[in-house]
Amino acid sequence: MSQPQSRGPQLARFAALLADETRASFCLALLDGRAWTAGELARLAGVAPSTTSEHLSRLVEGGLLAEERQGRHRYVRLAGPQIAQLIEDLSGHAAPPPAPRTLGAASAGAAMARARTCYDHLAGRLGTAITDALLERGLLQGATGFSLTDAGLVWFRDLGVDLSSARRGRRPMARSCLDWTERRPHLAGVAGAALCRHALDAGWCVRIGSQRALRVSEDGQRALRDLLGVRVADLRDL
Repeated sequence: MSQPQSRGPQLARFAALLADETRASFCLALLDGRAWTAGELARLAGVAPSTTSEHLSRLVEGGLLAEERQGRHRYVRLAGPQIAQLIEDLSGHAAPPPAPRTLGAASAGAAMARARTCYDHLAGRLGTAITDALLERGLLQGATGFSLTDAGLVWFRDLGVDLSSARRGRRPMARSCLDWTERRPHLAGVAGAALCRHALDAGWCVRIGSQRALRVSEDGQRALRDLLGVRVADLRDL
């Protein structure tokens, strides 16, 4: 049996982990980069705790989630940035969700489309606008996949972000990630994660509730305008 044929069953079993609406919903929620309890995920998906536990065990055993326990609480998170990339890429190729039926759902969807986290980097219109600005200013090049230019490395250093200490393992310094709402790429990788962390730590962006959506603060609006020419007000009605 050839190697591709021998791996077929393993690939089918791995794909089956996401071929369930509840498990897929769990993975999408965990794209906020944080650890969730089983109870939080159960309430999110509207399923019983026993059902949630069964689904989480399958996802952990399959390598999609990592588990940690603190006392009687069980926390799970995505197993790493590669898994987050897989989930986000698959989301980008999925059919658009149906139109929201309530005003609350429409508002939540608009907030997610405007600015959100994609695991550990910025996404939505804010993420793509920042990426476009980096490309336009020659801080990022995208001819053969994203990579930081020398000017880009200096820009991050001047911002106070040490990319050398942030880089771990084989994760690329810069990577293109398909944005599932904008249908075009935003910046991921070490640089994307470092920029998102800086934006949160500096108070440029604030999480909205427990979801992935972000609100850009007044300080953040000034910083993005002065540093990159991004005008957050222009992102609201696109």
